[in-house]
Amino acid sequence: MLHSKLREDNYLHKGLRRQLIQILIKKGINNEKVLAAIENIPRHFFLDPAFERIAYEDRAFPIAANQTISQPFTVAFQTQLLELKKFDKVLEIGTGSAYQACVLAEMGATVFTIERQKELYDFVGHFFFLKNYPNLKRFYGDGFVGLPTFAPFNKIIVTAAAPKIPEQLLTQLKPGGIAVIPVGNDQGQKMLRITKNMEGEILEEDLGDFLFVPMLTGKNK
Repeated sequence: MLHSKLREDNYLHKGLRRQLIQILIKKGINNEKVLAAIENIPRHFFLDPAFERIAYEDRAFPIAANQTISQPFTVAFQTQLLELKKFDKVLEIGTGSAYQACVLAEMGATVFTIERQKELYDFVGHFFFLKNYPNLKRFYGDGFVGLPTFAPFNKIIVTAAAPKIPEQLLTQLKPGGIAVIPVGNDQGQKMLRITKNMEGEILEEDLGDFLFVPMLTGKNK
């Protein structure tokens, strides 16, 4: 990622994004607002210029602090599961490159995103593109703790695999809210959609196998 100066978003990049959208549609992404957000956001801005030509392939790429930017299908799939509404208050665990956070913000959500890697948190702080989203608020902290000061949230999205459902996060989910969390270990992970009904009961849906980096406790300086 080269965050210190502006980069070009030209007709080639926009054409590659349109091709990516067709791939996502074939893979089952049908939420038009999710597709529009991904088409509007220059993914190559979030990557080192060396990846510019392949930035719109549907795969993950390395970023700072030995982390990855998720493949576009995973971003689109998790976002679609959230059933996002404009002005929803969303807690994201694992800012990473901020690509997922920008997709949520592009859709009109107010995004509170936590990153535990100080190197990555500081790096993303210099990213010029985030100025487009005053509705995106970043925090350095432990994702397992969440942001109780700002709770409750309409939606919660976790972008790393938790060993089990983080109970502390569910207490920060509003009745009627949805959380999307990959749960498991390096042997296997399931994408769970968790809905808290108006009585506070938790309903779980298993939506298939995925592979994420592990969600870790604490903060990494």
